[in-house]
Amino acid sequence: MGRVSAEPQVVLDEGSLPLVSSAQMRTLDQRTIELGTPGHVLMERAGAGACEMLCSVFPHILAPRARVVVIAGKGNNGGDGLVIARLLQRRGVRTVVALLASAADLRGDALRNLRAYRRSRGAVHEIADSGALAKLLPEMQRAACVVDALLGTGLRSEVTGLYADAIEMINSCGAPVLAVDIPSGLDPDTGAAEGAVVQADATATFGFAKLGQVQHPGIGHCGALAVVDIGIDGEALLENPPRAALLRGESVTDLVPRRSPVAHKGSAGHLAVIAGALGKAGAAILATRAGLRGGAGLVTMAGPHSVNAVCASAVPEAMTEPWPDRKGELIFEADRVSALVETRSAVTAGPGLGTGPGVRATVGWLLRYCHKPLVLDADALNVVAGRLAPLRRAVAPVVLTPHPGEMSRLAGVSTAEVQADRVGIARAFASDHRCVVVLKGAGTVVAAPDGQIWINSSGNPGMASGGMGDVLAGLIGALLAQGLAAEEAARLGVYLHGYAADLAAARGTIGLIASDVIDFLPEAMRRIDEQLTD
Repeated sequence: MGRVSAEPQVVLDEGSLPLVSSAQMRTLDQRTIELGTPGHVLMERAGAGACEMLCSVFPHILAPRARVVVIAGKGNNGGDGLVIARLLQRRGVRTVVALLASAADLRGDALRNLRAYRRSRGAVHEIADSGALAKLLPEMQRAACVVDALLGTGLRSEVTGLYADAIEMINSCGAPVLAVDIPSGLDPDTGAAEGAVVQADATATFGFAKLGQVQHPGIGHCGALAVVDIGIDGEALLENPPRAALLRGESVTDLVPRRSPVAHKGSAGHLAVIAGALGKAGAAILATRAGLRGGAGLVTMAGPHSVNAVCASAVPEAMTEPWPDRKGELIFEADRVSALVETRSAVTAGPGLGTGPGVRATVGWLLRYCHKPLVLDADALNVVAGRLAPLRRAVAPVVLTPHPGEMSRLAGVSTAEVQADRVGIARAFASDHRCVVVLKGAGTVVAAPDGQIWINSSGNPGMASGGMGDVLAGLIGALLAQGLAAEEAARLGVYLHGYAADLAAARGTIGLIASDVIDFLPEAMRRIDEQLTD
C-alpha cells in the first residue's frame, strides 16, 4: 500500500485509495502519538494541509479584502480549524473564528491552538446561543469561504441545538464551504446523513479517506475530496493496515485477462450458466452474453427444456444444454448437473431460474459437490437464504451477488438495516460464511472472507433498470473461468460492469439497458488494460 502524498490529493484523480473507519483512524493517531509524534504536531500538519487545499481550490480567498470565516467546535476538529485560521492570517487573509463554545471549554491541543491564534491577533467570537449565532450570518454571507471545523469523525448521534443551527447557517449562507476532515454531521463510517449535515464544496480529510466519504449519500456531501498526509507512523500502519479501498480503474488493471498469440477458445475458460425459466429466459440470455463479452472462450447455457429454443436462437455463440422441466421449472437430475460441471471452468447459477424444488436441489448439489468456482445470483440466493449451512461448507470458492433485498434475506435483517450499514453487513456475512459478497447498489461493496473491503466508484443511475444483475453474474463467472481468484473476479467484474455502463451513458442515462452494458464490456476492458501499458 502506497502512502499518500504530503500534498492534498483530489480523489477523483486517484486510482486505488485506502479507506479506514473512524475507529481505525483514531487508533492510528493514538499509536503515532505513542511512538513519539506529539498530538499538536499532527494537528499542525492537518491544519497546514487543509490550508494548502483551501488556497488551491478557492484561490479567490487570497484576493485583497477577502475574508474567511472559520466555524469551530471545542474539540480537535475545532483545533484543526484554528490552525487553518492562524496560517491564513500569516498569508495575509483576513480571518474570523466563530467558536461555538466558551474558550474555557477547550482542552489540550485545541486550547493550545486557540492561544496561538490569539497571539497572532486573530479575532474570536465565542457563540453561546442562537441569538449570537444569528448575528454572525451577515459575516458569513460576505465571506469568500466558510470553513466547517465544528465536528469531526467522533460523531455518533444526530446533531441538535446550537450546532444544528450553525450547520443550517453554513448551508444557507451562499459562501463556498471547506469541511475539515469530514462535513459536520456526516457519519464517517456509513455515509449516513440523517440530521443536520454540512453540504461542503470541498473536504480536506486527514491521514486516510473515511469509509463514509465514498458511500452514498456521504459522497455527495464532501464535494472535492482531498487526503492530507499528517505523517502517520509506519509502525502504526504495519500494526493496523487499512482493510478497505476505493475500487478504481488503476486498481484493477493488473487483473484484466491477457491472451497469448497462440490462445484458442479452450484456453480462455468454459463457463456454465444455469439460468432461465418460463417468462425469464431473458435473464439466462443476458448472463450468457455477458459471459461471452467478458472473455470466456466458451459458454454453455443450461436450463429448462421449454426455454431452450429461445435461448439458443438469441445467443448463437453459446452452446445449450436443455434439462428436463415441469411447466417451465427445472427438474433436478444429479447426473446431468455433474456432467455439466465436470467439463467447465466455472459456474454461474440463478438468474431467472425460479425457486422450485428442482432449483433448490440443484443449488444444494453445487454447494456440496461442485469443485469449480461458483457465482450464485438472484433465485439461487433466495434458495440459499433459507438454508445457509451448505454455503459454509461449500467445496469451491463462492461469489454471492445480492441486491439489498436479497442481502436482507441472507443476513436475516431488514433491507433498511442493510442499507444503513452496507460495509458492515457485507463484511460480516463474507467472513461468517467464507464467501465473497458483492452487495450491489450505488457504490457496490465487495467483501472478501478475510475482511478486506472494496467500494466501487464506477457506474451511474442509468443502471437502475432490469437485467443489470444478470449481466454482472455472467461477467464475474467469465472472469472466474479465465482463472481469476474469487475476490479478483468480483473486483474486476464490479468495476468493469459500472465502467461499461459509464461508457454507454455517454449517449444518455435514461433508457440505458443491460444489453448496452454488455456491448461496451470489450471497450471497457481495453481502456482499463491500456492504463497499464501507457
